[in-house]
Amino acid sequence: MKRIILILGVLLVFAGCENEKKPTATVQKQEKKNVVVPAFDGNSAFDFVKKQCDFGPRVPGSLAHQQCADWMVTTLNGYADTVFVQDFRTRVYDGKVFDGQNIIAAFNPNAKKRIIVAAHWDSRPYADNDPDEANWKKPIDGANDGASGCGVMMEMARVMKTNRIDENIGIDLIFFDLEDYGAPKWADASLHDDLAWGLGSQYWSKKPHIDGYKAYYGILLDMVGAKNPRFPKEYYSQGNAAWVQNKVWRTARDMGYTDAFTNELGDPINDDHIYMIHYAGIPTIDLIHLVGDDDRTSCFFPYWHTVNDNIEQIDVKTLQMVGNVMMKVIYNE
Repeated sequence: MKRIILILGVLLVFAGCENEKKPTATVQKQEKKNVVVPAFDGNSAFDFVKKQCDFGPRVPGSLAHQQCADWMVTTLNGYADTVFVQDFRTRVYDGKVFDGQNIIAAFNPNAKKRIIVAAHWDSRPYADNDPDEANWKKPIDGANDGASGCGVMMEMARVMKTNRIDENIGIDLIFFDLEDYGAPKWADASLHDDLAWGLGSQYWSKKPHIDGYKAYYGILLDMVGAKNPRFPKEYYSQGNAAWVQNKVWRTARDMGYTDAFTNELGDPINDDHIYMIHYAGIPTIDLIHLVGDDDRTSCFFPYWHTVNDNIEQIDVKTLQMVGNVMMKVIYNE
């Protein structure tokens, strides 16, 4: 994923950053009492991240990409009520055509009220932010940028199999493909198009896996596994789904995670949530590690789009924290 340089025309209409208004059709109900939130295992989530990285870079069109997809589908079939594999074909920035797979693991598939947790499972074909230019054309493991969010979701699926969520709440874990195949920094300026990123989420948002699919809200997990994370309130999320973002940040605050979930407005990020908001009409937030303003060359974590975005960057404590927050949010819905 990458930072948005220009606001996407009239793609998004921003509400005020303090706006916590929920959809007008929603009737707010009393908070549930005595909800038991099952334990999330950060070590298991780490193992799921490592398994993805062990395949090698999951670049579309590669053997590692297909092997990882097969493993994810097989594993999720053992956890979820239903697994959908959405095959699609798309053209990337340089005209090449790739076959992609969005993978959706559904829990309580008949429930009308649905919540999405999403991440992308492909990895970038170029380490074009690496300090060593000799590495720019090497593919990356994408341990934090992609695999970390998927690892949290895989562990959520494992836990939810035996700890059933309220039957009136449906959970869809969506693993988007072809998110990270945008133009590299050396490409001609005419090829640098924000819409060349997030191709799997664009496809799904326009053509969901189920006709007429609707969701109450979505949470995108992007770069949620590195040491000492900083999760400010991503700009577009706060502008378009402030009530979702504030719900998540209140949960994190109540759990004592204010050092990581900072009450600050973060950079505007071009990520899968943009298309879920615009094309699918689902209020969605981006939970993403963003650095502060001091002496930075990028707003992302230091090893973003470099060959060093590998399993060594992943911290069990961070995965545990993010998983704890996600589990409390969805089980208390």
